[in-house]
Amino acid sequence: MSNLAKENILRILSYNLQVGIKTSRPSQYITGSWKHLIPHSQRLNNLDETISFLESYDIVGLQETDAGSLRSNYINLTEYLANRARFPFWYHQVNRNLGHLAKHSNGLLSRIRPYNTENLRLPGLIPGRQAIVAKYGTKEESLGVFVVHLALSKRARMRQLAMIGERVNEFDHAILMGDLNCKVDSREMRHLFNSTKLHEPQEEVRTFPSWQPQHHIDHILVTSELEILSAKSLKHFCSDHLPIMMEVKLPETLDLSSTLYHRHPSEVA
Repeated sequence: MSNLAKENILRILSYNLQVGIKTSRPSQYITGSWKHLIPHSQRLNNLDETISFLESYDIVGLQETDAGSLRSNYINLTEYLANRARFPFWYHQVNRNLGHLAKHSNGLLSRIRPYNTENLRLPGLIPGRQAIVAKYGTKEESLGVFVVHLALSKRARMRQLAMIGERVNEFDHAILMGDLNCKVDSREMRHLFNSTKLHEPQEEVRTFPSWQPQHHIDHILVTSELEILSAKSLKHFCSDHLPIMMEVKLPETLDLSSTLYHRHPSEVA
């Protein structure tokens, strides 16, 4: 059961799923490349392995999911996980729509009702990348949750984080999570920390590659009034990334418990 109602503690998870493709060594990027284009029998089984730990989180940000195409057997993977892990609220965002072949997406799973969700279009050399912006709380005391998967190009990331930073500053409190494709000490991250109330992690949490984590490129960043209680990667091998989790203590003025759902309604929203 969530600690949000009892202690105002929010449990957050971010996970680059690699559309349910397990990768345990570099050669599998080549031998398993076909799995990015056509169905494979283990995809849903791999995702099912995530259910047991997804259930213990209040808000989950997903990257490299699929909104329903040939490779996923036309199953919206964000919706699939929401139903299996009993999240009453879910949202997906298509970043690369290749029609029947693939619908590259970000996803949000939530046990708390957001009062608004929107797509934030991000600049880049190749159009399509977006951020999910979910708004919680009230307009008087708000929490903004951003789910992102940033570009590989440093120049594009600079522009993307500059735009995201402007939106982060619109909220009393904010959480930015996802695959940022850059380290904490990168130029683009330094600019983000200098221009917002987001603060850099207290320690490095390495998430990539999953079989031998060396790089801290998946992040959960929070603004200064959210107290970080714990943060770590989880040893779960359903992707080429490890999931990253965080527990934060919310300020007393930010009460989300009234919009927390403990049971699964008959319909997801």
